[in-house]
Amino acid sequence: MTLVEQSFIDGPITVDLMARAISNGMSRQSKRMSEQEAYDIAFHVLNFFGYSRYVIDNMLEPEDRDAFYMLEDLGILDTEREETTLFDGREWRIHYWLIRPENVRKLAFNNGTKPEDPIANETMIYDGLPEDIWRMKV
Repeated sequence: MTLVEQSFIDGPITVDLMARAISNGMSRQSKRMSEQEAYDIAFHVLNFFGYSRYVIDNMLEPEDRDAFYMLEDLGILDTEREETTLFDGREWRIHYWLIRPENVRKLAFNNGTKPEDPIANETMIYDGLPEDIWRMKV
């Protein structure tokens, strides 16, 4: 595991990490978005969450909700709902938006794949050598 990958295992979802995930997620859908646009969306969306992992949908304006739906399509956000019965017997539903940190991290690194292990790449040069090379004396 690389040092960069290790540092994000349990760390916070930063604006830079979210922006990178948005940019990579959009490119996977063959859509283009500038780095600045991805950063602006990440900053805007993360401001709703603060230190929490979820946001109540009632807080959102229609324009904000559109951004949340876009991130849901990328797998970065998810929705949940909770139902409760009020004192008068009516059902009350609360809709939440949740960050999926594991998906943010997957998208942020190499477009959804893990970063390459440099040690594994270095040892691959031995795979192409013939077996008798090890018996040769120098």
